[in-house]
Amino acid sequence: MQKKQIILSILFLSLFLSITAQVKEAGNIIIGKKFTIQSKILNTTNDIQVYLPNSYSTSKEKYPVLYLLDGQRFFTNAVAIQKSLRSPIALPEMIVVGINSKRTTRRPLFGDRKKYTSFLKNDIIQFIDSNYRTNKERVIFGWEAAAYYISKMILQEQNLFSGAIVSDGGLASEKIIKEFQSDKEIYLYIANSKKDIYYVKSTEKFSERLKQINPKNLRWKYELFNDEVHQSLPQLSLYKGLRYYYHNYDALVFENISAYEKAGGITYLKSFYKERAKRFGGDEKIAESTKNSLIWLARDHDNFKYFSFFMEEFKDVLKTKRYASASWQYRLGQFYLKHKNYKNAIKFFEAGLSKYPNTNFEIRMKKGLKEAKSKI
Repeated sequence: MQKKQIILSILFLSLFLSITAQVKEAGNIIIGKKFTIQSKILNTTNDIQVYLPNSYSTSKEKYPVLYLLDGQRFFTNAVAIQKSLRSPIALPEMIVVGINSKRTTRRPLFGDRKKYTSFLKNDIIQFIDSNYRTNKERVIFGWEAAAYYISKMILQEQNLFSGAIVSDGGLASEKIIKEFQSDKEIYLYIANSKKDIYYVKSTEKFSERLKQINPKNLRWKYELFNDEVHQSLPQLSLYKGLRYYYHNYDALVFENISAYEKAGGITYLKSFYKERAKRFGGDEKIAESTKNSLIWLARDHDNFKYFSFFMEEFKDVLKTKRYASASWQYRLGQFYLKHKNYKNAIKFFEAGLSKYPNTNFEIRMKKGLKEAKSKI
């Protein structure tokens, strides 16, 4: 009995080792490169981290750049947003640059606004633009002390960045806000929490001044996330700020027909895609995904008025692969039948039967076709 147990133990151990022996280290996961820059402007040595998009090595495209102050805290978070947000669908692919700082010196550095801006321009941005394919579209992110620096800098250096995201801090004087001038739209996103008791008053004041002065060509938004605290908000702010800056990059999606009507209907759709094309290139056509979703919403919410309108307005998508199936021909035919539009019901049932024979929908389509024809 004891001998049998020993043999079983040896067999089990052999099996275990044969399984674990197949596991081996395959390499490191690397998300970027680190550089050290000797700055004569600041008279310091500064580390930066650089992430390149997945397509960078295989394309000749030029990319926008996201700059992060306190990069040692937020670089990996920014890269994670890039990699997880279906880039380049919800957001364009971006080069990400984290500018590291030291806890003991960051406040004095950000406080000397003129010198730090010169450092950004002549040391950091010049290095990035000289060594990587950039399209001169730049967004900058800052938290706490960096947020106060960016709030003023973005209003005074309009040609340096096209957008700024500030979290847990931020304020600019009325004079600086009134002197803001730009011939193009500059984006500013501000986020804070009522639980950030040390900084929320300044962002509230900043928001009130922006609201009262309403500078031309400054597109700004202030949001509170009161479930968050000082340390947890910046990651969320970065995500929300990028979504705000690229608000019209992704295709439009509505949660219901009421939202579509409230936005302005077909007029709004056309103006949205016209602005989108102007900003990011491409044509002004309404995206197929938007057309498909509106047809779906109208059908799903039993709104035949809008269903009929969308089916006519967006009839080009009916020729796409999405609708090339018996199931879709049946759904569309059945919806027309339900609302006594027998002519279109016959059209889709007949198309489904002729183009996609011998499917699970065949009996139901024949039944629907027979009923529609009997009503004419």
